[in-house]
Amino acid sequence: MPFESQSVVSEMPVPPLTRPQLAEARRMRAVELFEQGRPHAQIAGMLGVSPESVRRWKRQWEQGGAPALRRSPATGRPPKLDDAQVEKVRAALEQGAQAHGFEADLWTLERVGLVVERVTGAKLARASVWRLLTGRLGRSLQRPQRRAVERDESEIARWVTHEWPRIKRGR
Repeated sequence: MPFESQSVVSEMPVPPLTRPQLAEARRMRAVELFEQGRPHAQIAGMLGVSPESVRRWKRQWEQGGAPALRRSPATGRPPKLDDAQVEKVRAALEQGAQAHGFEADLWTLERVGLVVERVTGAKLARASVWRLLTGRLGRSLQRPQRRAVERDESEIARWVTHEWPRIKRGR
């Protein structure tokens, strides 16, 4: 009886690799090709990079091995909000602006900044609020459509089909 295996498919979708992850994977593939003794030009062609990059990677690999070509952690100032605080902000924003005492259910950078300060105690500049919304929360700019509340679509359609041809014929 042949061996039968059942594969379990994960329900969670696998997120696509980020640019730094792709770059690291490319460098690790270059290490495999270095170990095979492939020429620089061939490696560059296979990986879609310049021969100079391959030469630089090889120098780093010869000096520090494969770990020398791994990604280094991001530098710079750490974010003011940790992941738990970002989730608190996400939950607060999902309640809507009116739940936080604003007249209209419309979010602006200033309003989001106030909610962030209330929920986390951290005061963010407008630019930081924008980065929080678009980067860590995955939101995008949405502008409300400007339409009159009294707008009557059926009356507009009637006017376009009956009145406009009559007016146009009168010319």
